[in-house]
Amino acid sequence: MGSILVQNIGKAYKQYPTRWSRALEWMLPFAGKRHHLKWILRDINFHIAPGEAVALIGINGAGKSTLLKLITGTVQPTTGEVQTTGRVAAMLELGMGFHPDFTGRQNVYMAGQLQGYSTDEITQMMPQIEAFAEIGDYIDQQVRVYSSGMQMRLAFSVATAKRPDVLIVDEALSVGDTYFQHKSFDRIRQLREQGTTLLIVSHDKTAIQTICDRAILLDAGHLAKEGAPEEIMDYYNAMIAERENQTVRQNKLDNGKVQTISGTGEATVSNIVLLNAAGEQVEMIDVGSDVTLQIDVKVHRPIPRLVLGYMIKDKLGQPMFGTNTHLKDLPLENVEAGESIRYRFRFPANLGPGSYSVATALTSGETHLVDNYEWRDLALTFSVVNISRTHFVGCTWIDPEIAIQRP
Repeated sequence: MGSILVQNIGKAYKQYPTRWSRALEWMLPFAGKRHHLKWILRDINFHIAPGEAVALIGINGAGKSTLLKLITGTVQPTTGEVQTTGRVAAMLELGMGFHPDFTGRQNVYMAGQLQGYSTDEITQMMPQIEAFAEIGDYIDQQVRVYSSGMQMRLAFSVATAKRPDVLIVDEALSVGDTYFQHKSFDRIRQLREQGTTLLIVSHDKTAIQTICDRAILLDAGHLAKEGAPEEIMDYYNAMIAERENQTVRQNKLDNGKVQTISGTGEATVSNIVLLNAAGEQVEMIDVGSDVTLQIDVKVHRPIPRLVLGYMIKDKLGQPMFGTNTHLKDLPLENVEAGESIRYRFRFPANLGPGSYSVATALTSGETHLVDNYEWRDLALTFSVVNISRTHFVGCTWIDPEIAIQRP
């Protein structure tokens, strides 16, 4: 079993004002420094226990790739240290370690030897690597003719041919077709179940919340937050919408979950309830029953255009269904300060048994990335039970009509 311990890690690069400054500093070391340090990462501390799966997220430039290079040892830290145990397999930059003039097969041998495999071991694994990569005759052609997706297929196949103690994956898996992305994440899930420690960089919210135990958020080279994947992803999405980060706040609810709220405050949700067919407020409903989501909105400042959206999510935070009044061609124009507006969304609750939450968004258009008046995660929670339907498996009730013909 592998583990990762990061202690007080910092990484800085020297920046010189002119191209001659570096030479002068080298030739005249006693004349003082002629550079200043550009810090990419500072004071990063975390521990990933054996068998734990952790997601690393952050906007481009936050320092994620640099941190992974420090952990794998391809870059040395300026301060602090990294300790890893077990055999580490890493997929960082696309095609990293591949030589463009060598064939895919030759590159497999080189990459495998860098991971500590003998030539005989790689020869034994080669059929499995070829089968998983699915690049056909290209395995014996130069890598320079490969597409980025083919490079990713081969690199991932080599990295996971044998179960590593620690698997580190950068965003390379976002390259290529959807089929292989699903195939790759299925293998990652299998490795995780077998005890591999996982550190993954991805912006795939569903994958993160399905696979990972914990998430770490990097922002401007610092560890901004860590916690449950749903909590951190909600905070990250709110932070993108409100890059200044002045209006993002989190509240701990009675059930222990952390609610994220962001927005500029022109309008807010004042109340939200789920009603049954009789108009009664409920927290538990039957599969397929008619319900109404009632949302009260208070307007605090004049708004040229107001859109309300909602998203139903399962207990892992994965979206089940979402829509808004922009998509339904029902936006409100020229809303005045002081107005109170009640929205009612009626629908059949064709959801599988389990616990669910509702997130709300008040915006001016289709998304909250332009005008985010308020984004509220975990605005409402409810449970679905199967009382009146035949037994079924899954997250949604799609009852079929069945026709059977026998010759």
